Parts: sequence; C-alpha cells; structure tokens
Amino acid sequence: MDRFEALRTLVSAVDGGSLSAASRMLRMPLSTVSRKISELEAHLTTQLLVRTPRKLLLTDAGEAFVHTARRLLAELDEAERAASGEYREPIGELLVTAPIAFGKLHILPIVLDFLRAFPKVDVRLVLSDKIIDLAENHVDVAARLGRLPDSGLVGMRVGEVRWITVASPGYLAERGTPATPAALAEHSCLAFEGLHTSRSWRFTGDADGSALAINPRLGVNTADALVEAASNGLGIARMTSYQAAAALRGGQLVEILKPFVGDPIPVHLVHTGPPLVPLKLRAFLDFAAPRLRASLGALPR
Repeated sequence: MDRFEALRTLVSAVDGGSLSAASRMLRMPLSTVSRKISELEAHLTTQLLVRTPRKLLLTDAGEAFVHTARRLLAELDEAERAASGEYREPIGELLVTAPIAFGKLHILPIVLDFLRAFPKVDVRLVLSDKIIDLAENHVDVAARLGRLPDSGLVGMRVGEVRWITVASPGYLAERGTPATPAALAEHSCLAFEGLHTSRSWRFTGDADGSALAINPRLGVNTADALVEAASNGLGIARMTSYQAAAALRGGQLVEILKPFVGDPIPVHLVHTGPPLVPLKLRAFLDFAAPRLRASLGALPR
C-alpha cells in the first residue's frame, strides 16, 4: 500500500463529502478509491469513516487521523516544492483568493500582468465572498477587506476602500438630494442583500444615530446589479467605493452624504507566513502590492 496515496484519497473523500467526489477529484475509479480507504483502515485496524447513503462521517479516530494526514501531506508538498526548485526561482502554481467584485476589478488585472512577467508560474484565482481558510485549503495569498483578526496570518496593508452612498443625477434631479441619513426615509433605497437580509445602513457623524433602518424597493445580491439599478435611476444605493468607481467616473452615479461616510475599510494581502517563503509567493507580493496601492489610491475620495 502506498501510504501517501492512501492519505490523499482519504482526505479527498472527506473534503468532497463522498467517495464519488474523491474519484472525480483524483481521476481514479470509484472502486479504487473504496479499496484504498479500506486497505488504510485495515492497516490501522480501526474504522475511519462511516459510509451513509447521503454523506461520509468521520469516527473519532478518523477525525484525529485526518488532521494529522493533512499536516503530513502539506509537509510532503513543501518538500516536493523545495526539491523542484521553487526556492531558487519563481516557479510552480500559486493559489490566490479574493472577494468576487474586488477580485474582478483589482486582482485579475494584476494576475494577468504577473503571468506575462513570470512565465514559469501558473495561477489559480478563486473569487469568493466567503472567508477561505488559507492553511486548510493550501492558499498562497488572499486579498482581504476589513480589519484582520488575530489569526496568525501575515498581512501587508495595500490601501483602503470605504462605504459610500450614491444615486444617479436623474434620480436626484427628480427627488432631491438628502442632506442627512435620516432624510433617506423619504427616498427609494436599493440594497445589497442575498438570502439573508441586513436592512440597516451605518453612518457616522449623524445626530439621528449611527445605524439607519431602511426598507429597500429592490434588493440584489451582486455589486454589478446594484450599480446598474442605481445608474438607471431606481433609487439611492450604498456600496463600496471600488464597486462604484467606474460609474462615478462616467457620471452615471453621484456620491451623496459625504460628511457621514464613516471609517475607511483597510485592504490587505495576507498569507500564512511559512518559515521559508517560496519565490513565487515573494514575487507575487512584490509585484501586486505597489499595483494595488496605485489602483486603490486612484479610487474616488
């Protein structure tokens, strides 16, 4: 039995939630996946997985073993990267994550230029508004918006964005421009929301309070849709400065309620801070940081 291959098979099954998922991920016959895990359990003389019709469940022994298996596989991957020359020149695959809209507007253009400058590095760019665990998912670097928790990650601040309130010139000409957040009660509001709604907007410097309840005429779950709805004069929207930047420059939107804008939102590039930083990661950080500082510094203020 190839123990490392058995460990990868087990971890893939756990991550995918089924033997079938591991089969697809590893491009391995389902029968082979099942056999390898069974051989591993026989070798350890303990049950690691409980197979149910709907999903896989880890036993207590399986929980502890998978935790150790992840560490061993990470160390093996690190050793293979070192042996392949990853620490002598930028080479190999780089996994980068970022929020969807921010990644599309600010990270993707940098990645494209980086690929042209470093032909021996491949990049996987995962855009997701979920916070992805860097260590567990072997992510090399992530763009994070907001204050960083004390997580042990290494962060490099590259700029800031802010929440702004905007509307189209046509809407303001027809309905008037609110002078305070409280005046929004007399206006149509457009909100960024998904399945779970958050119907309050926070402002600072407002005598009526820092959080204002709203009843939006339209709620959408993507930044592009919110920008389009506001640009078409359907109401007043609240979004981040980078989401509205193009429409503000083009005149489709106008910022209002500037005295109540609130504190800036810091933007960082974060990584796990391995003891020996691969040159591909160092090259990307050195390449991306000044470009992000320039693009974020050019946002409307």
